[in-house]
Amino acid sequence: MKLSSLSLISVGLLISGAALAHEYRAGDIHIDHPYARTTVPGQTSGGAYLTLENKGKQADALISAQSPAAQSVEIHTMSMTADHVMRMREVSSIELKPQEKIVMQPSDGYHIMLLGLKKPLKAGDKLPLTLTFKKAGKVETSIFVEENNVKNTDLKQEEHHHH
Repeated sequence: MKLSSLSLISVGLLISGAALAHEYRAGDIHIDHPYARTTVPGQTSGGAYLTLENKGKQADALISAQSPAAQSVEIHTMSMTADHVMRMREVSSIELKPQEKIVMQPSDGYHIMLLGLKKPLKAGDKLPLTLTFKKAGKVETSIFVEENNVKNTDLKQEEHHHH
C-alpha cells in the first residue's frame, strides 16, 4: 500500500501536534503544557507554569513539586498589593475544587519556582518535574523550556524578588 505525500504530511502533523500538546494525568487531575522560560547566564532561579484541571467530583490539592534541575522547588503565588507592589510568596499547596481549572502564567497567580538551577534554562530544553497531589498521588511530567520574550529589566526584577 502506498501513502500519498499528503497522507504522510497529515500523519507528520498529527504526530508533531501530539508532541507539542504534552498533557499528563494523575487520577482526576489533568496537567497541561508544563513550560518554563529561558534564563540568562548567572540567573539562579526560574519559573515553571502549567494548567491544572480537576475533572473529578472530589477536591484535591497540589502539595509539592520536585525536579533534579534545581536544588529546590516551591509552589508560589504572586499578587499585586493595594500600593501596586508585586508580592511573591511560597504556599504549602494549591487547592483544586471539583471541576476547577487553574492556569499558571508569568506575573499572575500561581507558579512553580525552580530555585538553585543547576544550569541556565535554554530554549528547547526538557526538564523532569514530579508533581505530588494529596489524593491523586505523584505524576512525572516534563517542563519544556520556551524562549523568554521579557525585557532584561523585567528579568532582573523577577530574579531579585522579595517574599
